[in-house]
Amino acid sequence: MTIHKTDMLKTLWATVRQGKIELLELEELPEGTRVLVTLLPDDETEFWLQTSQTSLSSVWDNAEDDVYAQLL
Repeated sequence: MTIHKTDMLKTLWATVRQGKIELLELEELPEGTRVLVTLLPDDETEFWLQTSQTSLSSVWDNAEDDVYAQLL
């Protein structure tokens, strides 16, 4: 049996200081490591509320569930 190592995505918190991204935790990143940067709004609470609302809307606002409303 051959086991292949797969690289997992890892999320690291960071801040921008004087135009450079500084990690908030110690992590060894090899030179040339590709990164994906996601900008978060200053008010993280609002970000998470909007994000979760999108997911909730896709679950609750769908035509398939309209049959349950008829049961009431």
